[in-house]
Amino acid sequence: RDEAVAARLETMPRFHEVMPEQAEISANDGRDWRLLILKAYDVEVPENLAKMPTLARLLRECPEVKSAIVSFLAPRKHIPLHRGPFRGIMRFHLGLKMPKEPGGGPATIMMIDDHEYRIADGECLLWDDTFPHEVTNNADEPRIALLLDVWRPHMPVDMEILSRLIVGAVQIGMRYRGVSYTG
Repeated sequence: RDEAVAARLETMPRFHEVMPEQAEISANDGRDWRLLILKAYDVEVPENLAKMPTLARLLRECPEVKSAIVSFLAPRKHIPLHRGPFRGIMRFHLGLKMPKEPGGGPATIMMIDDHEYRIADGECLLWDDTFPHEVTNNADEPRIALLLDVWRPHMPVDMEILSRLIVGAVQIGMRYRGVSYTG
């Protein structure tokens, strides 16, 4: 948590700067959604991992984690309804610095498949990323969370093969585009 909170937010790319095709959910309201990408579909970002040695060590011990991102959601930012591209992964969300409402409850609302979730610092949620989901930070301070894409366990063989092909295609695309993930 301390490593993420200490990160220099202004140096990190916005999501749509890393993936322009995501502008509809990232650049939709003039408020920032910034990312510190540590690992994307098994492609590590050494410069970013060096900024978070504790998390880097944990990621090395967990090969089922395919992507790891520290997500910084600006005050009052809304990420509109969207869904992940394929069922081969589950999304793990860990609250690192979750702002609170005046009454003390979590100010960030996650709507996943028409269900409302609010998590506090240190709390987590695991869900199917292909379910429709959106996030709103209703606070006047940033929300910081760790997002992990975890390989879905116990997939049928055909789904496992298809998922591995999708991840391989994404890796080729990332290398071809030469996108920088450093902040």
